[in-house]
Amino acid sequence: VLSADLGLPDIGLTTLTEVAARGAQIARMTELPAIIDADTGFGEPMNVARTIQTLEDAGLSGTHIEDQVNPKRCGHLDGKSVVDDDTAIKRIRAAVDARRDPNFLIMARTDIRAVEGLDAATDRARALVEAGADAIFPEAMRTLEEFAAMREAVDVPILANMTEFGKSDLFSVDQLASVGVNMVIWPVSLLRMAMGAASDALDTLVDEGHLTSQLGRMQHRADLYDLIDYEGYNRFDQDIFTYRPSP
Repeated sequence: VLSADLGLPDIGLTTLTEVAARGAQIARMTELPAIIDADTGFGEPMNVARTIQTLEDAGLSGTHIEDQVNPKRCGHLDGKSVVDDDTAIKRIRAAVDARRDPNFLIMARTDIRAVEGLDAATDRARALVEAGADAIFPEAMRTLEEFAAMREAVDVPILANMTEFGKSDLFSVDQLASVGVNMVIWPVSLLRMAMGAASDALDTLVDEGHLTSQLGRMQHRADLYDLIDYEGYNRFDQDIFTYRPSP
């Protein structure tokens, strides 16, 4: 989503500074744990170590680091390449050794399924868990049976990516839970829905010359103000400007 926000394709062009800044914005606005995509860790093992501590400082609760070559590609596109076992393991070891908060989640993402097959994916996952990964994100798994095989391979939580228009079939939470998946993400779904709605609204504006017919699909101003605590900021502002020191 950040890459799209910057007008860039998802091929590893975002920087650690940009990712950490967006993560800090999210973490500030919610009391829920927030995890973030750190791509390949933004460099060599020492860069991975700095990445982890920067994300900790941003208030995030965890991250996932993948085993693609750098620069990476979107996990559901063809033409991906992955690093060898040694490089993938060093990335995770660097991340685990660098974290200061023992509760900060280090998730290892492997993209090897689409490159070398399921057996390679389960072998890679086992190696990453042995290296210290707290959880496994097997990208672009195609069937529930493949998720079940991954569940058999490792004894840590596993995550499913239910992104639309990709390599994976779209399964429900219950279906994924039935084969042992612990976490599910829809990382681009809200962006796709918002962009679709924006496109429809622009078409309406061209056709009708106004957006009155779209009001029912819009978030009301009052709902937005409530979401961002507009009144809280307003009260703070008023308290400052009306404050008078005691005589």
